[in-house]
Amino acid sequence: TCPLLLRVFTTNNGRHHRMDEFSRGNVPSSELQIYTWMDATLKELTSLVKEVYPEARKKGTHFNFAIVFTDLKRPGYRVKEIGSTMSGRKGTDDSMTLQSQKFQIGDYLDIAITPPNRAPPPSGRMRPY
Repeated sequence: TCPLLLRVFTTNNGRHHRMDEFSRGNVPSSELQIYTWMDATLKELTSLVKEVYPEARKKGTHFNFAIVFTDLKRPGYRVKEIGSTMSGRKGTDDSMTLQSQKFQIGDYLDIAITPPNRAPPPSGRMRPY
């Protein structure tokens, strides 16, 4: 299997990038380029990000992963949250792979990093009631 170039964009405020930051050939400035495989797990990707950002190594740092992909119905991009990991803790999404989440070569990965002293913002999947 060939590796792929994964373009990863990170924030350290616990929120994903806005979709308009990916418009008309532009991308956010916080890009990491990682050579990896479709069977890479979220935990493996977390480790690679922590190599580049030492502050993300703190126990309790939360990583929320989303795939950013081209919207085929209208111009622009869409985002799909796929899971999360935490430094120093095992989680249910750790072994999730890019392939299992329908990642396509050419998509971007957006990772919202939340420091351990701040609670992550509620996920879009949570109900307010």
